[in-house]
Amino acid sequence: MSEEETTEQSGLEVPGPAEDAGPGDYASTGPGSGAEALRVEGISKRFGPVTALRDINLHVRAGEVLGLIGDNGAGKSTLIKIITGFHRPDSGRILVAGEETQLRSVAHARSLGIETVYQDLALVDELPVYLNFFLSKELTLGPFLRHREMRRRASAALDEVGINIPSVSAEVRALSGGQRQAIAVARAVNTAAKVLLLDEPLAAMGAREGGQILRLIERLRERGDLAIILIAHNYSQVVDVCDRVNLLQHGEITFDRPSAETSVAELLELVHAEYRTA
Repeated sequence: MSEEETTEQSGLEVPGPAEDAGPGDYASTGPGSGAEALRVEGISKRFGPVTALRDINLHVRAGEVLGLIGDNGAGKSTLIKIITGFHRPDSGRILVAGEETQLRSVAHARSLGIETVYQDLALVDELPVYLNFFLSKELTLGPFLRHREMRRRASAALDEVGINIPSVSAEVRALSGGQRQAIAVARAVNTAAKVLLLDEPLAAMGAREGGQILRLIERLRERGDLAIILIAHNYSQVVDVCDRVNLLQHGEITFDRPSAETSVAELLELVHAEYRTA
């Protein structure tokens, strides 16, 4: 039985210009001047006697890359799990596209356009790129997989965000770390994501591969329809690629400033100051 040929598009659309930011935000034009995609207000979370988060306030707009930094144990993982619907906060509220929402699960958050790419990438090394791209969402025609259509759509989606790989039929294990990370990011974006959380995407990468991912993040920002939260430990990369930086310390956001108004030296000083003895 031959595979079905279609003329469907890849599903990645580039919308028109985003709306201007409202008053009270640090900028009303330029990067991050689109509509607010996500806001958390007064979020707190306890695990028994341990307070993981207290009174967290965070927001990010379409077309903006927000850098979220902080030492190990600062609460970044807990905050991300709340935003993705894995944990429920003890107090506070979450607004998605301006609407207050109680995230019931990871699936619920994804249905609202909140996608996350974790360090483990969730790729299957033995499968080709295009099957990884449609993992658990394979296109079928009756009992048959639509391999040709999945290859076409995966190739179009990767081209859309400027990812170059030898072939979508290549096995993932044959690709570099940067290419694998890029595939995971493109897969998340291809699901009509509005908020993309990147959990340490540059960890254990060399300068060349890290540069590829930074360029990918910049291209995604230029689309104007996607809000990105980048969790990273390399402050130089954060200052270079992010529009704004939030510092999380002991469960609290202690710093929120446009990247252009801070520096690597200042961020390092803020983080190191909490360990300095008098």
